[in-house]
Amino acid sequence: MRTEILKSIIYKGKNKNDIEQFEYFLSRFNVNVQKYIEYIARNNLHALDLRCIKEIILALHKNLDIKWLIQYEFDCLQMEEIRLGLEKKLDVSIYAKPEYNSLQMEEIRLGLEDRLDVSIYANPKYDHDQMEEIRLGLESEIDVSLYAKPEYSWRKMREIRWGLENEVDVSLYAKQEYNWQQMRKIRLELENK
Repeated sequence: MRTEILKSIIYKGKNKNDIEQFEYFLSRFNVNVQKYIEYIARNNLHALDLRCIKEIILALHKNLDIKWLIQYEFDCLQMEEIRLGLEKKLDVSIYAKPEYNSLQMEEIRLGLEDRLDVSIYANPKYDHDQMEEIRLGLESEIDVSLYAKPEYSWRKMREIRWGLENEVDVSLYAKQEYNWQQMRKIRLELENK
């Protein structure tokens, strides 16, 4: 009975479809979810989107430090990236910051999982596509300093990365005045020599 009252508090003003999905999510637990529902209500987290509440419950269920999820007004996708990092025992303090969107957080988390030096790209001046190109370069063990520059679009970064991976002299085309299509043309010509 108590759980149903607490759920009614959490569900107030929520979309019926979201409530049904949340109920399905709760039904998948083999444990009594009352303690999680009580935690949400007791800590005034009931106003959050149900997808965010789901992330908190998943973290609570795995005994993770949920302060990382609730210290800022993260959206549920950001919370998911933080929770995934906590589950893998990563240093989420590197990316659990409101200046990163969930896609940027994912790139940093993936780099941490691979034990890469994410300090090279863990900077909000890079968008997630740029971060991915730098991360992929680090995975390939190439000199990413040649293209880890915010002024390069991710497409330009990719052309330089592919050139480095194919052992091409990228200095011939890694220039800001070239667009990525021009870079590609030069890279392909160099690779076909």
